[in-house]
Amino acid sequence: MYDLGDVVPLGVTVTDSGGTLVNAGSMALTITRPDQTTVTVSPVTPASTGTYSYDYTPAQAGRHIVRWVATGAHANAYADVFDVRTADPAFLFSLTDAKKHLNIAADDTSADDEIRDWNAATTMVVEHFVGPCARRTISERHTFGVAAVRVLRHTPALALISLVPILNSGTSYDPDDLDLDADTGIVQRLDGGLLYGPLRITYTAGRVVIAPNISAAGRIILQHLWRTQRGSLRGPVIAGGDDYAVSEPIQGLGYAIPNRALELLEPDRLPPGVA
Repeated sequence: MYDLGDVVPLGVTVTDSGGTLVNAGSMALTITRPDQTTVTVSPVTPASTGTYSYDYTPAQAGRHIVRWVATGAHANAYADVFDVRTADPAFLFSLTDAKKHLNIAADDTSADDEIRDWNAATTMVVEHFVGPCARRTISERHTFGVAAVRVLRHTPALALISLVPILNSGTSYDPDDLDLDADTGIVQRLDGGLLYGPLRITYTAGRVVIAPNISAAGRIILQHLWRTQRGSLRGPVIAGGDDYAVSEPIQGLGYAIPNRALELLEPDRLPPGVA
């Protein structure tokens, strides 16, 4: 996983039937961006016999598809992918906080990328139970024709940005004329009128302050996921080792979450049917 703006080193090798590095007649590289536009580099000259490389700086977040095609002598093709995080990855913790909790020295950067990946996984698991933690912009389609209220799908909801019609004949609504209940996601007109749809509603969701119980649960989950991959290779088990034990499967997530973490999240658990 790369960050937006990173230099992504791409490469491929060409060999003959005996496994010896050889140059292709010609080599071309095509990168398909997340929006399905493409970048083509042709020809790519070998850095050394049979070895081709290209440094690419992505300008879009998301999945990129890489395809190398050699033509002429030693023709072949090779495809791969790489992923790019958004500019704001919305992690539950900073890298510094995550390393501190895992008892990894600040100057040990050997596992930073892996820790960030587990941080992202931890964030997704926590938000599965309590809704968005890091602030983000969400746009969603509400297809009901006429209703007194609209219920946003992600809570806590911090602020409405826009309510615009999907149909040309529809009605737009000024967020200043609406009331938003942050905890339930209920939106209604201040004048008591109806909301006519279908609507595209854009809003900000997340938390201004992440409660201590949510942070504590996230730390337990992060530690558990890290230990399942690294065992005892990364320092001693933090005091209260039973907090990381998983004795019961959790519906939809199996054994990925320690029971103690789920208990800590309970005060902020979303009601059924709310994301």
